[in-house]
Amino acid sequence: MRNATASNPNKVQLNRLWWYLLLVILLSAFCYITLNVWLLPYSIEHSETGKMTAGYLLYAAIGLLFSTPTPFVAVLIISLFIEKTGLRQMFRDIFRTEDKRKTILITGGFCLLAFVYAILFGTPNGSPWYMFPLGFLIMIPFVGIAEETGWRGLLQPELDKRMPYPFSVLLTAAIWFVWHFPVFTDPTSNHYGDSVIGFAITIFIWAFALAAIYKSTKSVIACALYHTFIDAIGAVYDWNALFDGFPGSTAANVHRVIWLTASVVLWLAADKKERQLHESRQIADHEDNEDEL
Repeated sequence: MRNATASNPNKVQLNRLWWYLLLVILLSAFCYITLNVWLLPYSIEHSETGKMTAGYLLYAAIGLLFSTPTPFVAVLIISLFIEKTGLRQMFRDIFRTEDKRKTILITGGFCLLAFVYAILFGTPNGSPWYMFPLGFLIMIPFVGIAEETGWRGLLQPELDKRMPYPFSVLLTAAIWFVWHFPVFTDPTSNHYGDSVIGFAITIFIWAFALAAIYKSTKSVIACALYHTFIDAIGAVYDWNALFDGFPGSTAANVHRVIWLTASVVLWLAADKKERQLHESRQIADHEDNEDEL
């Protein structure tokens, strides 16, 4: 006897977005209660004294396995227990890249924009330069893939089916920002005391950039690499001053405008190409049908 998921795939597809949001809410609530309430004193003690306690080790383990990877864990649960497509298919979806050359050019272009901005206007934090590539490699699985598997791999495409651009991107950005908000209540977080408004602006512009990368490449790993690259800049530069300042320097605001404009133009170009391809296929199908008649 087939299960309900196999016998009615449309039902799963309709519920996919809601399953994801529910799981993110539940996992985020678990992380907030454990990390920002129950185990927070151990993290504060460690930051002040360097003391390694069992409570801090538990704090670090939950943060590593469930806090940042909440989007990944949510998709993992959906893949294994709800849609039952399996782990192999999930990773195929993450690493699938239709046009490698285009993906490298587009993702690399956005990374280059951020890197040039950091070099010209960033404040070095004193760390050696090798920390940048090292941080990048370490953060690919624990930040880039951990987050983008859910945000751009599932949430953004599902919202695109239900509402027009740019509203789908704005809603993705809003959910993404709310998910990040607990870092501003944790005194041991590197965002504690930073401008919430400045961070929100960055998140919203970043959401448009990542939406454009995904729209034009259909590659989750491309989004993950870009996300990781931006975060890795913080290994050698003062990340918060560079990206989260409000109202921000002239250079920061010019960069934001360029960042957003490039994202919107790229998304619109990719959407136009998709529409033209769809129309071409419709014409070809119509001609085939006429030939058959």
